[in-house]
Amino acid sequence: MLSLNKPVAETVARHLVATGQLIDEDPTEALAHALAARRLAARISAVREAVGLAAYHAGEWQTAIAELRTYHRMTGLQSHLAVLADSERALGRPERAIDLFRGADQEALDPAVATELLIVAAGARGDLGQKDAAVAMLQVRELTTEAVQPWTARLRYAYADALLAVDRRDEAREWFARAAEVDADDETDAAERLLELDGVVIEGDDEEYADEAPADQDDVSTAVDDATTSDDDEEYADEARADREGVSTAGAGGESVADAQVGGDTAASGGVPASGTGPETAVTGVGADAPVSGADLRSAPGSEADGPVDGEPADDAGRPGADQR
Repeated sequence: MLSLNKPVAETVARHLVATGQLIDEDPTEALAHALAARRLAARISAVREAVGLAAYHAGEWQTAIAELRTYHRMTGLQSHLAVLADSERALGRPERAIDLFRGADQEALDPAVATELLIVAAGARGDLGQKDAAVAMLQVRELTTEAVQPWTARLRYAYADALLAVDRRDEAREWFARAAEVDADDETDAAERLLELDGVVIEGDDEEYADEAPADQDDVSTAVDDATTSDDDEEYADEARADREGVSTAGAGGESVADAQVGGDTAASGGVPASGTGPETAVTGVGADAPVSGADLRSAPGSEADGPVDGEPADDAGRPGADQR
């Protein structure tokens, strides 16, 4: 396969790097960069992968499904099955998510991919009201292994959430605690869920403090004024006493410092699906430090028209009505 000419390859690479940099902070803008890359190089698998993952993060579920299926066909890989399954859930089609889990070659899957797919499939069982089945699905060997993997906290969290859904609160509390123990990067809100189960209420949020801030500032201003007035009164009283005693108090005075702080803590779980954890995604080879490799941009010569590979489904889809929980 001939490579793209150099100017086109460099433009595509810049768009992919921008996609990787923005995909978490501004997924809509990341998707725009990925689509720009696709207009130039639609037959490059890394480009289709980037479009699919950016669409997933932006909530464009149908586009994500179409692009990642295309990527799987182009590469023969099955690295984003969990994202596909979670997108099906978001579109209100949990049965298809379960079908993806059943049809996957578990032995051929990377352990991380297999675990993420299991979490999503268990969540799909819960969507169907099969809550006991969701608990049973998550009782796998990896749940109790001593070795901590990148997905360990997410698996334990999903299991705790499934237990809570069937009103097994004591067990749910145990597993939320075990999830929090290994969640060093705060990928889940296990610690907050644990506090909720213990009856600990975290008071206040950003909006509450935003409403209270003007009143607090007025109170602070009043306190400062009062303190200043009080200091002035004391100064005059001191001078009067000094005059009576015949002692000069020139240069005597006082200072008053009033400090006030308004703040609050907020706890955010993130937009996560019913299992409590959405599949982790990353644009392969895309990031601020990612090198630009000509080997990653091999395709037909020149730029290519925007559109799917021959035989691929159309990508024109808007945001669905379903919200990913």
